[in-house]
Amino acid sequence: MRISSRNIAIGCVAAALLALPAAASADSANTSALGQDLDSILANSELAGATAGLVVRNADTGATLYSRLGDNLQVPGSNEKLITSAAALDLLGADYSFDTLVRYTGTLANGTVSGDLYLKGFGDPSTTLADYKAMAAQVKAAGINAVTGHLVADDTYFDSTRLGPGWNWDDEPYFYAAQVSALTVSPDGNSTSGSVNVTVAPGASGQPAVVTMNPPNTYVTIANTATTGTTTGLSVNRVHGTNTITVSGSIAAGAAAVTNQMSVDNPTAFTASLFRQALADAGVSVAGTNAFQKMPTGLPTVASHTSASIGQLMPTLLKHSNNLLAETLTKAAGVERLGSGSFGAGVNALTTKLGALGIDPNKYNQFDGSGLSRYDIVSPAELTQLLINAKSRPWFQGWYDALPVAGNTDPAIGGTLANRMGGTPAANNLHGKTGSMTGVSALSGYVTAADGEKLVFSLMSNNFLPATVKDVEDAVGVRLAQYNGANDVTHGSRLAPRAKTGAPAKATNPRDSLECAFTHTC
Repeated sequence: MRISSRNIAIGCVAAALLALPAAASADSANTSALGQDLDSILANSELAGATAGLVVRNADTGATLYSRLGDNLQVPGSNEKLITSAAALDLLGADYSFDTLVRYTGTLANGTVSGDLYLKGFGDPSTTLADYKAMAAQVKAAGINAVTGHLVADDTYFDSTRLGPGWNWDDEPYFYAAQVSALTVSPDGNSTSGSVNVTVAPGASGQPAVVTMNPPNTYVTIANTATTGTTTGLSVNRVHGTNTITVSGSIAAGAAAVTNQMSVDNPTAFTASLFRQALADAGVSVAGTNAFQKMPTGLPTVASHTSASIGQLMPTLLKHSNNLLAETLTKAAGVERLGSGSFGAGVNALTTKLGALGIDPNKYNQFDGSGLSRYDIVSPAELTQLLINAKSRPWFQGWYDALPVAGNTDPAIGGTLANRMGGTPAANNLHGKTGSMTGVSALSGYVTAADGEKLVFSLMSNNFLPATVKDVEDAVGVRLAQYNGANDVTHGSRLAPRAKTGAPAKATNPRDSLECAFTHTC
C-alpha cells in the first residue's frame, strides 16, 4: 500500500505534463554505432538475469539516441536524490535555510530565568557541537546565568516517525540510515546528523584499543573489548534500541586509527544532552531535567543559529549522497506545503512540483527522500526528462555543479565519482548521480559528446548478483563522451567491461555495496 496519495498532485501537474517533450516510450532500433556499442556493453555477463534500463537523449531537443527498457520501473537507490533535490529547490527555493532557536518561559531577573529554557529545532541537519556551544555563549551573553526550570527540547517541527518506510532494519545502527529529527546534531561539517564518529586507535601491544567519540558525550556508552595485536580486524555495532556501541576485535600496534560513523537512538535527546553540557561549560546552570515538548509561542529569543541555504548545501547532498539531508528536505517540504513534517506529507508536497519537472506521478512511486526505501520506483525515461527540464530552472547551474564529476580526484568536486572514469573522455566531463544498494545500481546525469552535443542519460540496474556493476556504468559513460554524431563509429570491444569468469563474486558484507559517503570512494 502506498504511503501517500497522489491526488493533490494530479490537478496541478496535468497541464504541465501535456507540454513536455515526448520521452522514450519504446526501445529504439539501436542499429547505430552508438546503439551497437551500448547493446554490447549491457550484454555483459555481470548483468545476466538482471534488469538494466538505459535511456540516452539530446539534452536540448529531447531526441532519443538510445533506449533499452527505458520505461521499465526500477528501484533507483540514491538516484532518488535527483528527484528530491530538484523538487525541493522548486518548492522551497535555493535560499531556504533551517533555524535553531533558544527561548525561555517565565521571567529573567538578576541573571536567573524563573522558568524553562527551550531549544527548538526546525530540521537543520548541519548543526555541530560548535554551533550549540555558540548558542550557549549567546545565552550567557544575554545575561542568563541560571535556569530554575527544565531544559526543554522541541523537535515537533517534524513528526515522531524517525525511520523511513521500506528501510532495511539492519542498516539502522549506521550513520547513512540515522534517525530523522527536527532537532539534531552532526559530528562534523558533513551534515551526517544523528550520528557519532567512533575512532579506534591502537594502545600498547597486548593492551585494550583506545576508543574515542566525536562529539564527546556521555549519552552514548562504548562497550570496548577490542585489543591491540598484530593484525587489524574490527567490528563496531550499536545494540538495537539502545545507545550502547560495541567495539570488538583487534587493531595492529602502530596502525592508523580507524573511524566508523554510527547512528544514535533518539537524536533529539542526544542533542539536548550536548546542549546542556555546552550551557554548563558557558557558565549557565539548569536546575531541572531535560524535557521534551512543544515550545509555547510568543517567547523571547536569547540565542539562534541559521544554517547555510539549501542551494549551498546541494554539494553535500549530491556529491556525497547525504541521506539525512535528503530526508530533511522531504519533511521540510511537507511542513511548508501541507503543514505536516511526515514522510507522507513530504512526498506529496514534492510531487506537486514533479509534473513540471518531467516526472509523471502515475509512473513513479516515492516513499522517502534519499532512496534508501526499497519501495521507491521510477524509470530511466522519467529521469532523463527531469534532467532535461531541470535545465530551464533558475537553480540549475548550482544543482548541476553540485553533481559528482567523473574522474576528478578532488572529493569536493568528484564526490562519489572521484575514482571513476579517470583518464577517459568522460573525466571532468560527465556530471552524474550515483546510487547503490545490494542488487541496485544507477548512474544518471549529463555528458558532453565528442561532437559537442549535450546528452542526458539514465542507467539503472536491479537484481544483479555481483557486488557491483559500476564498470558497466563507466563503460556507458565513456562511450557517450566519445559519441561523434553523424561521424560516429563503433568502438566495439574496446569499451565493453571485461567479462568475469567463474561464479560471480558476492559481497560478504551487504553494506559493501551501499551508496558511498564521505569516508568511502566508489
